[in-house]
Amino acid sequence: MTSRFSTLQNRDARPQRAHETTPVAHHAVVIPTNRKALPAKPEAALAKNANKVLDARVRIHRLLLEEINLVALERLPKDEMRRQVHDFVSEKTKQERMAINTVELDALVDDIVDEMVGLGPLEPLLKDPDINDILINGHMNCFVEKKGKLQPVHIPFKDEAHLLRIVNKIVAAVGRRVDESQPMVDARMLDGSRFNAAIRPVAVDGPLVSIRKFSKNKLGLHKLVEFGAITQNMAEVLAAAVHARKTTIISGGTGTGKTTMLNALSAFIPEDERLITIEDAAELQLQQPHVARMETRPANIEGHGELKQRDLVKNALRMRPDRVILGECRGEEAFDMLQAMNTGHEGSMATIHANTPRDAISRLEQMLGMTGMPMTVQSIRSQIASALDLIVQLTRLSDGKRKVTSVAEVTGMEGDVIQMQEIFRFVRTGMEADGKILGHYEATGIRPRFLEDLRAMGIEFPGRYFEPGRPQE
Repeated sequence: MTSRFSTLQNRDARPQRAHETTPVAHHAVVIPTNRKALPAKPEAALAKNANKVLDARVRIHRLLLEEINLVALERLPKDEMRRQVHDFVSEKTKQERMAINTVELDALVDDIVDEMVGLGPLEPLLKDPDINDILINGHMNCFVEKKGKLQPVHIPFKDEAHLLRIVNKIVAAVGRRVDESQPMVDARMLDGSRFNAAIRPVAVDGPLVSIRKFSKNKLGLHKLVEFGAITQNMAEVLAAAVHARKTTIISGGTGTGKTTMLNALSAFIPEDERLITIEDAAELQLQQPHVARMETRPANIEGHGELKQRDLVKNALRMRPDRVILGECRGEEAFDMLQAMNTGHEGSMATIHANTPRDAISRLEQMLGMTGMPMTVQSIRSQIASALDLIVQLTRLSDGKRKVTSVAEVTGMEGDVIQMQEIFRFVRTGMEADGKILGHYEATGIRPRFLEDLRAMGIEFPGRYFEPGRPQE
C-alpha cells in the first residue's frame, strides 16, 4: 500500500498532554463467581475481616470527629494528613484494645483518609485501571466490569446512609443535587467519569449508582489491532476513509467501545481542520490542536436552563467547523447532524446505539421522525443515504471481548430502500470450553466505492485486502 496509513502508530500515538496522567493501580477485593478459596493475600484477608475493620473504622472516625480539628487536618498535604491519621489511629486502637493487625491498620487508615478527602470505599475501585464500570445496587450489592466481564466486589459501606453521603459528595462537587424531589441525577465527575444515580423513592431497595470510568490512557488504533478488536488491513482502510472525509457512524450496544473507537479513528483527521465535539459528558480525547468541546446541560431545579444536544449542534454550525463530532446520536439532533453532513461538513462522525448497520439506519429514521417536521419516509431515507458513507459495527461478545463485527458502506438509494454493502465482517466459528469465542475476520469481496476518492488522494490498497473469504491480517 502506498500511503501513510500502513504504519498506524505514526498517527495515533501522539504524546500525552500535560493534563493526561496515568492512573495509580490499586486493586479492589474481587469475590470470584465460583466462590473457591483464594490464596492468602492482604486483599483476601481484608475481605474476610471486613466487618471487623468496618466497625473499627466507625469507632475511630467518631473519635476523630470528637478530638481532632478536621478542618485544619484536611488542609494538610495528603501525605502529612495520612501520617497524622496513622499516628492517631495507631494510638486509639491500642487504647480501645482493638484486635487489629498491621494490614488491617493500614487499610483502616486508607479508608479514613479516603472518607475525608476522597469518595470513601469507592476510591480503590476508581484507582484500579482494570475496572471500566462500577455498578452499585444498594449499599450491600456491588459489581464491576473487569476485562469485559461483570464481577461481584466487596465494598464496605456501613449502611444506606453512608452510600447516600458518597452520592451527595459526588454530585455536590459538580454543582448538582439529588434528593426526594429530584431522585435521579446524571453528571460528569471531576475526573471525567460518567456518573448516574437514583435514590428512593425511585430506587426501591436503596441508592442505585452507575459509574463509567474515564480512561486517561487513550487507546490508539494500533492498540485495538493488538487486542484483536480489528485487523491491520481493516484499520488501514478505516483510517484512510476518515482522513479522506468519509462520514462515519460508529454503531454498537452499551459498553461495546464506541467512544474508544471514535477516539482512535479521530486521530487520522488532519491537524489543520477545526473540530467541534458535542457530548453529554465530555469523554472524547481528540489530540488535534484545533478542537472546541461543548457539553449539554440539564435543567435546574426550577426547570430552566436546559441545553440539549440539538441546541449545541445548531450552535456548532455557526462556529465554522470543518467537522462536527457527536458523542452519541439518540434524538432529534440527528436531523441537524445529517444536515451538517450534507452541507459542507463531510467527514463528521457520531456514535449510535444499534446492533447491526441496518438497525443503525432504522434508528436514524426514527430519530428524524421525532423532530415532528413534515417529511416523507423517502425524503428521510434520501437524506440519510446522501449523508453517510460508512457504518462501523461494534459488538461485545459473550466472552467479554469487544470486536468490530462489520464494516458497511452506504451506497445510496434504490427505490425507497437505502442500499448498503458490507466490506468486512467477523465470522464466528465456535466456542472453546472456557467460553472464549472463536472466529476470524474476512473480506466480502466487495471493493468500497470510496476507493476512487482515496486513489485521487494518492492512497491505494492492494487487491488482496478485499479478496472474498480471505482471513484478514
